[in-house]
Amino acid sequence: MQNSRDSGSFMRRMATTGPGATGAELRGELGFTAGAAHYFGDLNTHGGLKAPKPTVGIFYRKYFNDYIGARAHFRYMGVGYSDVYNTNDFQRKRNLSFNSDIFELAIQGDFNFFRFEPGSDDYRFSPYLTVGASGFHFNPYAYYQDRKYYLQPLGTEGQNSAAYPEKKPYALFNFAFLIGGGLKYSLNRRLNLGLEVLYRFAQTDYLDDVSTTYAGISTFPTKPDGSSTIAAILQDRSTATTNPPIGEAGRQRGNSRDKDQFATVELTLGILFTSYRCKF
Repeated sequence: MQNSRDSGSFMRRMATTGPGATGAELRGELGFTAGAAHYFGDLNTHGGLKAPKPTVGIFYRKYFNDYIGARAHFRYMGVGYSDVYNTNDFQRKRNLSFNSDIFELAIQGDFNFFRFEPGSDDYRFSPYLTVGASGFHFNPYAYYQDRKYYLQPLGTEGQNSAAYPEKKPYALFNFAFLIGGGLKYSLNRRLNLGLEVLYRFAQTDYLDDVSTTYAGISTFPTKPDGSSTIAAILQDRSTATTNPPIGEAGRQRGNSRDKDQFATVELTLGILFTSYRCKF
C-alpha cells in the first residue's frame, strides 16, 4: 500500500513539474510588437541610421512543435530619409527627402535553435531564425513650405508626361522578401518576451519616389500665371542648395539597378494558448 501511494504521488508531481511532462501542449500565440523602422535606398546608400521611425504590430503564431512555428504578422511602420544626412556632395546638392507610412501583412516561418517549452525550467529560452514574404502599401510624401504633398501623383520623374511614355506611374502596393532573427524568453506558461530584427528586400525602387533620371523642368507645364507647379518644384530640390540646379533632363536622379530596403527592430510580447492532455 505504501508503494502504491508513493507511486501515485510521484505521478502527480511529474504531471505538474518536470519539463516536457506538464500536461500542456502549446497550440498558438497572440502577440504584440513595438519598435523602430528604418529605410535604405537611393537617399540612404551608405546604411545610415539617422532617421528611425516607430513601428507597431500584432501577430498570431501557430506552433507545430518545440522548434517550428508559422505566423501572420500585421505591422504599421513609418519610414523616411533626407539628403541633408548625406556627406556625398552630389546627394547634398540633390536635396531630396521623403516620408511614408507602410502597412504590411507578412507570413513568416520561425525556426528555434533550441528546444522551446514555455513554463519549463530548462527550455524557456531560444534564439530563432525567421524568413518569409510580405505585401505592403506605401505612399511617399514630402513637405514644401509646411504643406504635405504625396509624390506619386506628381510624376516627379516624368511618369505623367507624354515626353516619357515609357515611364508609367509606380504601384503603391508591393511585396518584399524577409529574413531576420531574434531571441525569445518564456516568463511563464502564458507569456513570452522577445526581441526581433527583421530585414526586408522590397521589390520596388520607388519607396522613396527616387529611381531613375531627372525629367527636366520643361517637362512640367507652368501655372497660368507662369509660376512653377508643385510637381516641378519637388522633382528638383537642388534649386534651394546650388545655382545652377543639377536637375537637367536625363541626369541621374537615383539608382534603378538596386531596389529599396527597410528593416525593423521590435520588442515582442506574446500570450500563449495551450491545451492539456495526459502524457503518461
